[in-house]
Amino acid sequence: MTARDIYITDKDMDRLRELLRTTKDPDGRERPYLESLRVELDRARIVPPESIDAGVVTMNSKVRVRDVAAPRGRTIITLVYPERADLETNHVSVLAPLGAAMLGCRAGERVSFDVPSGVRTCEVEEVLYQPEAAGDVHLEVNRFRQ
Repeated sequence: MTARDIYITDKDMDRLRELLRTTKDPDGRERPYLESLRVELDRARIVPPESIDAGVVTMNSKVRVRDVAAPRGRTIITLVYPERADLETNHVSVLAPLGAAMLGCRAGERVSFDVPSGVRTCEVEEVLYQPEAAGDVHLEVNRFRQ
C-alpha cells in the first residue's frame, strides 16, 4: 500500500507537535498511538489554514465514515484532541488509531489502521464540517496539559 498525501494546517501542526512533546506516558501504553501520529505528521504537507481544501479532515472536523467491512456501518465522528474525546458523542481522539489515520486525508479516501483484532479500513465519505472552511480557525487553543 502506498502512502497517501496528507495535508495539515500549520496551526494544527504546531498544536499536534506540542501535544506529542508534552503528553506523559509513564507506562508506555500510549506509545504506539503517539508514534502513529508522529509518523503521519512527519510526512504531512503543511498549508496555511486559509489554503486548506474544504474536503480535507483537519482537527475538529466532523466527518461521515464508512467501515469497509460493514458497508451499511456509517458513522459521523468529530476529530478532536485527546481531552475532548468521548465515545458517546463520537468525538474521536487524534491519538486513536482511526483519528490518526483520518487526519489530513480527503473525502473519498480510504484509511487503514491497526486495532487489537487486526487491520480495519474505513472510507471517509464526506467532510460535513471543517473549521477552516467555516471560518472557525480560532477553535481549540489548548495548553495540552495532562
